[in-house]
Amino acid sequence: MADTATTASAAAAASAAGSSTDAPPFQLGKPRFQQTSFYGRFRHFLDIIDPRTLFVTERRLREAVQLLEDYKHGTLRPGVTNEQVEIWYARNPNKDCSYQLNNEAIDESDNVSTGSEVSGQTINQAILHPDTNEKIFMPFRMSGYIPFGTPIVVGLLLPNQTLASTVFWQWLNQSHNACVNYANRNATKPSPASKFIQGYLGAVISAVSIAVGLNVLVQKANKFTPATRLLVQRFVPFPAVASANICNVVLMRYGELEEGIDVLDGDGNLVGSSRIAARHALLETALTRVVLPMPILVLPPIVMSMLEKTALLQARPRLLLPVQSLVCLAAFGLALPLAISLFPQMSEIETSQLEPEIARATSSRTVVYNKGL
Repeated sequence: MADTATTASAAAAASAAGSSTDAPPFQLGKPRFQQTSFYGRFRHFLDIIDPRTLFVTERRLREAVQLLEDYKHGTLRPGVTNEQVEIWYARNPNKDCSYQLNNEAIDESDNVSTGSEVSGQTINQAILHPDTNEKIFMPFRMSGYIPFGTPIVVGLLLPNQTLASTVFWQWLNQSHNACVNYANRNATKPSPASKFIQGYLGAVISAVSIAVGLNVLVQKANKFTPATRLLVQRFVPFPAVASANICNVVLMRYGELEEGIDVLDGDGNLVGSSRIAARHALLETALTRVVLPMPILVLPPIVMSMLEKTALLQARPRLLLPVQSLVCLAAFGLALPLAISLFPQMSEIETSQLEPEIARATSSRTVVYNKGL
């Protein structure tokens, strides 16, 4: 009875907090913002890619997990503050937000300032895989995609690249992408290491082949002036990366097409495993991987071609690389949340579109599945 009262009071506190912000009342495991609109997904993924989550300590992560578990089972200790229960901002540095973790008091000094305003639920969603609840390796999280990927983008866009440098940067880029795709896949079905290796080799070979082939064509285009050739070469990475990204997603997650992915009803109950849902998941993910490099690999060459003509950079050529790095970082920071917001991570599909055995297994008109990121 006391547990029920605790949960009820926690939910009431969360609801009151939700009414004072643009976030709905707290729901365990649900995103902070509505996922039916692009804006809601954009706001949600801004939280997921928040680089502050990279600095969350292991103890802080365990605390967030414990807090959510206690909320789920109605065992929150008396006196837990609204900021803790509502989970959007579980730790507020201006308030006493200590919480018991396995009967051990959490000291505020354990919470780094860079992550003090990161919500407990955001920490879970940004660090732990939704299917396995295992930690995603830092460079392969969505919150690590920009800081770890920007140096690679800068390398892809370096002017006057040799064959060796083109191969190297395309290999490094697709290696990073392959690991990100694998780490953020739908993991409801086991995936053997051989699938990862096949997908990795296919993505790297396609990226390098396309990039090298386009560079050779540009070099043989005698009608181009040196300035035009340089500009065209700067745009070569985009078709190479976009094509390879599609191959990367499909090859890295091909096992989903063979085995299917789990689909759930509105109550979170497993309905079945669907290959049709898997196709939808891979198509949506592949589209985001085509949109993602557009601003990253198209905008910086345009901006840099204009900045290089300025007196400042002409007088100080050593500033070219730092300026290009900042331009790439800004383009990456814009492109990533826009691209992954095209579709919700937990996508919905009508049961009538799925396999007959799945349609017969539930009375729900729609089911949901983890698209992956």
